[in-house]
Amino acid sequence: MLLCHSSPTFAATYNVRDYGAKGDATHIDSPAINAALAQAAADGGGTVLLPAGTYLCYSLHLQSNVTLRLDSGAILRAAPVTDTEGYDAPEPNAYDQYQDFGHSHWHNSLMWGDSLENVTLEGQGLIDGSDVLSRGARKTAPGRPTVANKALALRNCRHVTIRGLRFLSCGHFAMLLTGVDDLTIEDVVADTNRDGFDIDCCEQVVVRNCKVNTVNDDAIVLKCSYALGWAKPTQQVLIEDCEVSGYDVGTLISGTRTTNTEKAPDGDGPTGRIKLGTESSGGFRHITIRRCSFSHCRGLALETVDGAAMEDVSVSHITMNDICNSPIYIRLGDRMRAPQGFHKSTVSDIRISHVSVTDADSRYACLIAGVEGHPVRNVRIEDLSVQFRNPLTLEDVRLQRGRNPFFIPEARAANELGEANYPEPSAHGIQPAWAFSISHARNILLKDVNMSMTGRDERPPVYRKDTRKIRFRNVRYQ
Repeated sequence: MLLCHSSPTFAATYNVRDYGAKGDATHIDSPAINAALAQAAADGGGTVLLPAGTYLCYSLHLQSNVTLRLDSGAILRAAPVTDTEGYDAPEPNAYDQYQDFGHSHWHNSLMWGDSLENVTLEGQGLIDGSDVLSRGARKTAPGRPTVANKALALRNCRHVTIRGLRFLSCGHFAMLLTGVDDLTIEDVVADTNRDGFDIDCCEQVVVRNCKVNTVNDDAIVLKCSYALGWAKPTQQVLIEDCEVSGYDVGTLISGTRTTNTEKAPDGDGPTGRIKLGTESSGGFRHITIRRCSFSHCRGLALETVDGAAMEDVSVSHITMNDICNSPIYIRLGDRMRAPQGFHKSTVSDIRISHVSVTDADSRYACLIAGVEGHPVRNVRIEDLSVQFRNPLTLEDVRLQRGRNPFFIPEARAANELGEANYPEPSAHGIQPAWAFSISHARNILLKDVNMSMTGRDERPPVYRKDTRKIRFRNVRYQ
């Protein structure tokens, strides 16, 4: 059972204006805010308050037993890097070869904390990284002030609450939370230009009633990388009553929800989904996702490709509309960005139920794919309804080799996808079936399923390769 902690209450309030903060969108306020944070910590805890105003800041150093509260009308804005001023430099990490640079460093952020406990960020204010926080994740050139690539980064922390805030255009991550146990994120809105919430190697997590819009990357994503130097699992996670989407950046917060951006940088359609993976060394266990909606984005992705065991995952009461790739993508891969000799990935005990999908791209079907000798096992999908758009011909399947730069012929073993080929539905190519494509899998149950197409598709509804005990009960194709 997931346990949700109560944030400790500290009586003392430290108004950043009393420490010299101006909130005038011109003066650099990070020294004053850091002084207030340090004083609150030295006094044994308290609340650091940002009243209404625009606070231009470089790196803020969060503290144990301290709440950072942004009042309504308060904007914490990332300050532009100059020839002489910038953000904290990324700290060394001996294990950064096993995941992208952005996943391996925390200090190069607008706000960060390391080995803290009892940390709360809350309020009705806005964290704004527009035009400053880097969408890329590379090192800053030697001798130059550091460019930050995330709004909030925490490593090895406990008892953390993030509540009520809004995040806008926050670079590589709105939040990178690595090794954070007893974590609650609720009533948060993130409308950003790359990842929303990256929850990596974390245990006892609740993400509730959040809205995350990320046209260019994943919205709510669980990972279990090797960034901490050991295979720490992500487990006991509840994601409920959340909305994810891939509208143009900033248009969720503005309310316009425009759809002018047709493709993410990887060449596929808008991202904005809930995903497990891709960084996956430590294991995913006891994950529950329920009562969430997907709009104008990619579908649900459950991926383990670096040696992690994915087991006991429950997904239920999901609605999706305007989905640009597989509504359901379950992928066991063999990328193996992990220490030499690491164990192989496994997938078992996945339960997906009460899912309704409308207006889904027909090219990639619902995909379940393992690798030869390492099948996906024990998947149960029931009460699923999917309506696909754009029926295809067999000629579309034959001609795709020249159209799709991501295409890997299905005849090649799935473990040949390798590190250079990111696990996405498009990497498998247009599928030879329109409803389900299942390969290298054992003991799969599809029950009470209704799959429909807006017109006549020349492909059969189901494709299977190297499968055993695939059961269809009350499955209809229209």
